[in-house]
Parts: sequence; structure tokens; C-alpha cells
Amino acid sequence: MKTRFPRHAKRRAKLYNISESIILKVLEGKDLSHQGTYEIVKDVEGFKYPLKVVTAVENDIITIVTNYPLKKGRKI
Repeated sequence: MKTRFPRHAKRRAKLYNISESIILKVLEGKDLSHQGTYEIVKDVEGFKYPLKVVTAVENDIITIVTNYPLKKGRKI
């Protein structure tokens, strides 16, 4: 599967200092074989809060819609 990072996702990643490799690590091991939208929340070392990655899957292309750390007080 091919992964696509649109402009919005790149800007969010830059704003919160999240590298593309970290986003790909969050997606690793997740079953994204069906079409649709997925919200993945995962604790990542080096970040104070868990990261949330929203993806859309269409025709074997994973599009990263957005990514950001969850705010204080929110639970997984």
C-alpha cells in the first residue's frame, strides 16, 4: 500500500514536530486493508501526550488526513 501525506497533514506534523517516520510507526501493525476512515491513538516515546493519526483508505492508498498530540485531560 502507498502512503500519501497531503499538505494539511504535513503542516500539522511540522507544527507539532512529528516526523513522517513516527507516523508510519504508528500505522505499523494496524489492519488498514478495508476502505474507510481510521482513527489511531498511540503513546509514542518522546511525546508528552498520545498521538492521534486519522487516515482514509481508498484503492490501496493510505491518506494521512491529520495528526496531532491529544490534549491534556483526554483519555485514550
